[in-house]
Amino acid sequence: MKKLILSLALVAVTAIAFGQKKVVRSANKNFKSGDLEAALTDINTAIEDPETGAEPETYLLKAQIELKMFGSDSTQNAENLEIGEASLATFFKTFEMAGSNKEDGVGKDVYADDVTGVPDNLRPYSIFTLKNTSFDKAIRSYENEDLEMAYEYFNLAGEIDQMDTTIHYNAGFLANELGRTEDAKKHFNLLFEIPEYNKLNAYYTMIQIASAEEDSEGAYELVKNAREEYPEDKVLAEYEIQLLLQLNKMDEAMAQINEALKKDPENTAILLRSGYLKEQSGDIEGALADYKKSVEVDPEFYEGNYYTGALLLEMAKEVMTELNALSDEEWEKRSDEMGATINGYYDDAVPYFEKSLEIRPEDTDVMAILFQIHSRLKNAEEAEKYNQKLIELLGPNWMEEG
Repeated sequence: MKKLILSLALVAVTAIAFGQKKVVRSANKNFKSGDLEAALTDINTAIEDPETGAEPETYLLKAQIELKMFGSDSTQNAENLEIGEASLATFFKTFEMAGSNKEDGVGKDVYADDVTGVPDNLRPYSIFTLKNTSFDKAIRSYENEDLEMAYEYFNLAGEIDQMDTTIHYNAGFLANELGRTEDAKKHFNLLFEIPEYNKLNAYYTMIQIASAEEDSEGAYELVKNAREEYPEDKVLAEYEIQLLLQLNKMDEAMAQINEALKKDPENTAILLRSGYLKEQSGDIEGALADYKKSVEVDPEFYEGNYYTGALLLEMAKEVMTELNALSDEEWEKRSDEMGATINGYYDDAVPYFEKSLEIRPEDTDVMAILFQIHSRLKNAEEAEKYNQKLIELLGPNWMEEG
């Protein structure tokens, strides 16, 4: 009797196990036929069973069902993304259950190569199929100008493959565009770990992010790292000089400027910074020479023209201050000579500010400067010309408002 009871129990267990295997087969059949809701219901039932729920093959099928649901849905929205994320989580669980081995068994199936463009029935429905599907959805979202979803799909694909530089650059770029700077940093930092990848654009963006966050030290560290890899890059050289100036490392900045000008003596941006540094150190003539040279190299260089004119006005102001500090007797002796020097600086400044205005015709600040210069020089007609322009753009009370 005891033997009969044991036999009946064994038959019952076998029947239950067979029944659950049947549910898995049903899930697989529905998966292949495209009845995905039924397939998901079946596989969830099988997962709840202690036997079939302990098999990595069961979870692999669930991940594939979720993947097919993700890909067959033509929408790109949060609900669809959630299905893709669920599929990824199931793939990861499957791989862990299979012993985290990509070379054999179910783990090998999880990471089977996926080739896009082949018939659907030939795709392995592996984790790389999920990656490629998510990438395609990211591109479609971007084309539809839905940058948020484009980022999310790139990010999902990037969680699968941390070595795919296209995915991580696109994800970092979009995150930065969306103001999600921490997400942008995550993706760009992954790119920095890939030796053969050209990281210049990633470095540029990360430096700009750090600068926008007023993290000059962090930005400078990025520049130093970048220059070790790309020592000849002119943009990085300019960034380094700018950051050294921000960090008040004047000696280092000047050394970098001199080194940069040896290699590229007609680089207008570096000439401008050289002039600025010399101006700050009190070498006014040296600063003026650098500013003027930047304009000689590129007459359309707005900053070069503006800085040259501004420094000439500052030189006039210094002479004016000196003149006003003289005693009455000294003033009588030297006022004509010093007045002529002041007016000479004003005269010299005019063409630089006129060129600045030609480059930026709506620049009311430059118009106001030219009005003041011509008023000082008693060029009434020219002063009135700029007065009328300013009235037209800013209103009749522009002087009071300024």
